[in-house]
Amino acid sequence: MKKIFVSAIILGLIAGISTAAANAAADNTEERGYITVNTQANKELSPDMVEISIAVETYDKSMQNAVAQNKEISDKVQAVLKTLINSQNMDYIKTSDFSATPLYNYVNKKRVFDKYEVSNTIIVHTKNIDKAGEMIDKAIAAGATNVNNLNFSVSDYEAQCDELLTLAVTKAKNQANAVAKGAGAVLDGVKYMNASCNSGATSRVYYNLMAKNAVSDSAEAGMSSSTPISAGRIKVQATLNSAFFVK
Repeated sequence: MKKIFVSAIILGLIAGISTAAANAAADNTEERGYITVNTQANKELSPDMVEISIAVETYDKSMQNAVAQNKEISDKVQAVLKTLINSQNMDYIKTSDFSATPLYNYVNKKRVFDKYEVSNTIIVHTKNIDKAGEMIDKAIAAGATNVNNLNFSVSDYEAQCDELLTLAVTKAKNQANAVAKGAGAVLDGVKYMNASCNSGATSRVYYNLMAKNAVSDSAEAGMSSSTPISAGRIKVQATLNSAFFVK
């Protein structure tokens, strides 16, 4: 019994010493001085990819007829768009959303069925930015009713972010060194680094959708019409929040 009791005391002392040492180390870490630095690095790039969201909407009292009409027009729109993209450059066309919804009117405060609305959204992803306007015109001429959005981007976004983050780290170290030197100290390791990267267009994208009859009139007159598109520039920015220990 005595041996067991003595062993328990020794183990308790060892545990206590270990805990105290850990707490002391933690306290020492917390007491270490440090410098926080927030830096950014950015650049503007010309976009080399665009995604165009094109919608085909049809209406009919019969859902079956509305769906059939929508399919016929959507097939025409996709067929004409396929002639303007290059699959070897990883260009593609896909359907992103399809819906069939009943529409109602209110007569004498009563909801009365009016017709069905069928909508099919087609996404065009292409590197042929210079053909974006032509794609819009031909899609409208083929029966598309809306162009919902244009999203420009750069294909090497990840590589650009990595390069900017490296630059942001270098700037952070230089700034921290300057502050430490002014305070009569030197850097002694990294406390933390929180990094992020994002992109956004530096100028708005402008586009005007021509009415179907305007496109048809231009085609009949032998004129080449193209919806004006301005891709602008893409701003890629890296942000770094960091802290360095000093001694």
